[in-house]
Amino acid sequence: MMKLKLIPLMAIALLSIVSCSREVSSNSPQTDTSSTTSVRTKSQTSTAKIGRFVPANYSIEGNARIVSENGRSFVEFDQDFKTDNGPDLFVILYRNSSVPNSGVREKDYVRLAALRKTTGSQRYAIPEDIALADFKSVAIWCRQFNSTFGYATLSS
Repeated sequence: MMKLKLIPLMAIALLSIVSCSREVSSNSPQTDTSSTTSVRTKSQTSTAKIGRFVPANYSIEGNARIVSENGRSFVEFDQDFKTDNGPDLFVILYRNSSVPNSGVREKDYVRLAALRKTTGSQRYAIPEDIALADFKSVAIWCRQFNSTFGYATLSS
């Protein structure tokens, strides 16, 4: 009786192995195509501005850059990005090259998004109606206490 139960399991396992090997061979040409596509995408990405984070009220390190890709702009943090944790943290574009430690005024910045994580690479879309020439820095800002964790002055 136990042997009869093993036969369907062995058949399923054999079918899985055969179908997986077929998938790998049938996907091989697609893999080549997708790598070509990713190379094209990378060539369409350009860096407009870059800056190194400096601390304001809290520890922060790493680099920020503004990149354009397929007609859209993004703020990117590199893999070395690291800041202290805090409540209500946001990524903002700021009009001046330096950001005050506190008392950031609403007319002087554009809020992009909540900070997703306190370490590592990340990317934030910049709305299409934003004139990048009007902003000279990117900052990590605590909305709850109107406190700047740190900022990066962006230069070409």
